[in-house]
Amino acid sequence: MIEIAGLIKRFGPMTAVAGLDLSVGKGEVLGFLGPNGAGKSTTMKMVAGYLAPDGGNVRIAGHDVETDTLEAQRQIGYLPEGAPAYPDMTPRQFLGFIAEVRGLSGDAARNAIAAAVGKTELDPVLDQPIDTLSKGFKRRVGVAQAILHDPPVLIMDEPTDGLDPNQKFAVRQLIRAMAPEKAIIISTHLLEEVEAICTRAVIIDRGRIVADGTPAQLLARSRHHNAVTITLPPAQAPLAVSRLKAMPQVANVEETTADGVASVTAYPKDGALLIEDVSAMAARENWDVKELYAEAGRLDEVFRSITTHDAIRARESRA
Repeated sequence: MIEIAGLIKRFGPMTAVAGLDLSVGKGEVLGFLGPNGAGKSTTMKMVAGYLAPDGGNVRIAGHDVETDTLEAQRQIGYLPEGAPAYPDMTPRQFLGFIAEVRGLSGDAARNAIAAAVGKTELDPVLDQPIDTLSKGFKRRVGVAQAILHDPPVLIMDEPTDGLDPNQKFAVRQLIRAMAPEKAIIISTHLLEEVEAICTRAVIIDRGRIVADGTPAQLLARSRHHNAVTITLPPAQAPLAVSRLKAMPQVANVEETTADGVASVTAYPKDGALLIEDVSAMAARENWDVKELYAEAGRLDEVFRSITTHDAIRARESRA
C-alpha cells in the first residue's frame, strides 16, 4: 500500500532524509520513531505529497505521489503535525468543508461526517469554534478529517498528542479497529503507543533507518529482555547475588537497596529465559521474596542505544 524507495530530502546543506527505503502493507500499523530532527515529519510530508523529494519516489496503492498526485492523495488520510484547522469554523463546518474537498456530497457526505464524528466522539463540541476547543478536541477534529473518506492509507503524526488517558485509549481502539483494512503509519514520541497498537516499528536517525521490526523484536534488543528481578530483605541479598551469578545462563547481576528492601536483578546471556530457574532457586533457598518478575525489555533503552543524542546532533548541525 505504501512503497518508499530511495527517498531524499535536503534543506540547504542539511540532508533531512538520506535514501530511505520502506514499504507498508495492508493490515500493518507502523510506528515511526526517531529523535527530534531525525526526519520523521519530513518523510511523512513527502509521503503525503506535501513536500517534493530531492530524490527517490513514493507510491500509494500503486500511484506515484509526484506523477499521479491527486489519485495518490485520494487514497490517503493525513493528520499532520499540530492538526491545523480553520479556527473560525466549527467542527461541523470544517468536516463539511473536508467532505466537499474529498468529493462527497448529499447523503454520502452526511453519512461520512456522522461516522467520523461518532468514532472521534466530537458531538459535544460540534458547533463551537475550533479556536475555542481544548487541545484534545482539536486533535480529535484532526483525526476525524483524516478518516472522513475512509481511506485505505492513514498517515498520522502524533495522533494522541494532547489527549487525556481516556481519550488516548479511545483513539487507540479506533486505530486497532481500522487496522485490518488499512495501511497505517503513526509517528509518535510515545514509546508506550508503539507497544499498545503497532504491529511493527521503524526507528530512524539522521534520515536513515536504524531499526525495523515488530515491537517484540525491538524489545529483544534490550539488556532487560528476560531479565529477572527479585526483591527480598537486605540481609538475604548477598547470598541471592552469589547464587544468581553462579547460574550458567546469567550474564551479570545488579543489586540496589531502597526503603529497607533489596532488589536483585539477573541479566540473561543471549536473552535466555531465567524466570523459572530463579523462582525454583528462591523456593529452595527459602528466601523471603516480596516480588519476583521478568521483563519483556525496555523500548526506551533500545531507542537510546541506537539513536544520536541531542547534544551530539546539535554539535554536528553547527559544524
